[in-house]
Amino acid sequence: MKKKLVVLTGAGISAESGIKTFRDSDGLWEGHNVMDVATPEGWYKNPELVLDFYNQRRKQLKEVVPNLGHTILAELEKDFDVHIITQNVDDLHERAGSSKVLHLHGELLKVRSSQDLNYILDWHDDLFISHLDKKGNQLRPHIVWFGEEVPALEEAIEIAEQADYFAVIGTSLQVYPAAGLISYTPANTPLFYIDPKPIKIPNLRNKIEVIPEIASKGMEILKIKLAEITIK
Repeated sequence: MKKKLVVLTGAGISAESGIKTFRDSDGLWEGHNVMDVATPEGWYKNPELVLDFYNQRRKQLKEVVPNLGHTILAELEKDFDVHIITQNVDDLHERAGSSKVLHLHGELLKVRSSQDLNYILDWHDDLFISHLDKKGNQLRPHIVWFGEEVPALEEAIEIAEQADYFAVIGTSLQVYPAAGLISYTPANTPLFYIDPKPIKIPNLRNKIEVIPEIASKGMEILKIKLAEITIK
């Protein structure tokens, strides 16, 4: 029976594919204030701006491809039961071949009803004000905006609680509740933290090994370390 490797990924792993983040640029995401395009308040104030912003992100996603970090994670399924919990809204993990991916913050290639959380559609083209659900409610990006609840959090916690190994890749661990998942790992579960600018994580009961590298380089190192552990 394969050991369960649980991986929490953030914007750092997608950045190598050309998808920009906002945390390194004073709260700007592709030139926009995050509060204008990633909050319910921004949506109510200017839905056209929000729709256009995510239409552009959807187009950008079609132009990028998975990188080595994504690919190695997919390859690890040969030896481990890999569960990816991602803060990213892109589909690069899936396109790389990973089969168990839980999106905490929604998915760029899906939309949902602005009134019904459970009315969700696959969506690869532009979304406009004229696009409505069956009851006439406006469709919106299937994105968990700042200030909204994270519907997938309970499932993510359950996955973290079953981890034999837990890795954090390309996330600042500053966005909660996702950042708190590491504390749900079982006692004595080996922890790995890949980030070129790692922060100190206080009050961890488990030992954590820091790999201060970008995601792709860090994944090459982690793959070797996991192989050494399993051989022992």
